[in-house]
Amino acid sequence: MNLLILGATGPTGRHVVDLALEGGDTVTVLARRPEALDDLAGRVNVVTGDATSHDDVAKAMIGQDAVISALGRSTSVRADDLFTRAATAVIGAAKETGVPRLIWLSSFGVGDTFKSASAAQKVMYRTFLRNIYANKEESEKAIRSSGLDWTLVYPTMLTKNPAKGTYLVGDRLPMKGNPSISRADVADFMYKAAHSPEWIHRDAVITD
Repeated sequence: MNLLILGATGPTGRHVVDLALEGGDTVTVLARRPEALDDLAGRVNVVTGDATSHDDVAKAMIGQDAVISALGRSTSVRADDLFTRAATAVIGAAKETGVPRLIWLSSFGVGDTFKSASAAQKVMYRTFLRNIYANKEESEKAIRSSGLDWTLVYPTMLTKNPAKGTYLVGDRLPMKGNPSISRADVADFMYKAAHSPEWIHRDAVITD
C-alpha cells in the first residue's frame, strides 16, 4: 500500500511510520522539518511542506492509497486552528487527487465522545483542553461531511509506554477515572485501520 503520513515527526506519527515500513508499505511523509527524518533517508519519500497547505498536501497525496494523520499540538493547549486548517487542506487535496481513505487522529472527549467521559475527564476537557478540543470538533464535522472513507480515532490520555497490543477499541466505551493508552498502541490501530474496511465511517474510541 502507498501511505501518506501527516505528523510523521511527532511521537505517534513516528510509530505509524515505523509500522508501515515494517509492513512493507511505500511510505510518503509531509514534513515541515524533513531533517527530523534523516535517520530514515532512502526508506521513506519525504515531501517538504505544511499539512495546512492545500498545494503541499496535494503534491504529497499523488499516487497514495490512504492518508493517516497523526497531527497534534504536542504539549500546547492552544489549537491555533491547526486541525480545521489541516482538515480543509486534506479534504480538498483528497478530492483533487482521488484518494478516498483517511484515518484521522483526534482525542477522546471531542464531540459526541464527551458524553461517555468520566467526571474527572469532563473537568479537564471543559477547562484545560477547551480550546484545542473545540478546534478538533470543527475539523471533524468537515471530515464527516467530506464524502471520504474516514475513520476518526479517539484515544484516551496518551503515554510514551511501549505497545501492549491488548487495547480496547469500540464506537463507544464507558470510562472510569482517567484512563490512558500508549502512543505505540494507537499507532498500531491506525495502521491496521488503513488496511481494512472495518472502521470506515466509524468513530474508534481506544484505551487500555
